[in-house]
Amino acid sequence: MPVVVPAGVDVSVKEDQISVKGAGGSLSLSQNALVKVVSKDGKLSFEPANDSREANAMSGTMRQLVNNMVTGVTKGFEKKLSLVGVGYKAQAQGAKLNLTVGYSHPVNKDMPAGITVATPAPTEIVIKGADRQRVGQVAAEIRAIRPPEPYKGKGIRYADEKITIKETKKK
Repeated sequence: MPVVVPAGVDVSVKEDQISVKGAGGSLSLSQNALVKVVSKDGKLSFEPANDSREANAMSGTMRQLVNNMVTGVTKGFEKKLSLVGVGYKAQAQGAKLNLTVGYSHPVNKDMPAGITVATPAPTEIVIKGADRQRVGQVAAEIRAIRPPEPYKGKGIRYADEKITIKETKKK
């Protein structure tokens, strides 16, 4: 299945890397020797270089990684986190995120380049960026500051995450 390159997105395929530039920024990916990338008519197609199992698997992986890069520079990716707990709040200040999540001190998290953070409400965090992997990684790192606990459900969780609450110990 070919990757369709929309108007306004520039894709350059070199022997060692694939670069994608668009309105949302520019991303690059190192080329794999097991995959042949063919660009024609505004579409990129990925074929295995030989008929080994690894080359076949890597062709699908490379196709999806490039598709994520094209989607990232056009629309971008976002992850939403929510804070559950009395007194838990988040505040975005530029490229910093200040969290008050039940510790004796506030937790400050610096955002890497290319990632923006917003707090539309004190208990909501929205992470945006062009690189899907980095957006997910930053969201996982923020969640790891105070993961949801299984008895009351307090902590930082993904907006669509369901927490199974355990029953307390009975006498």
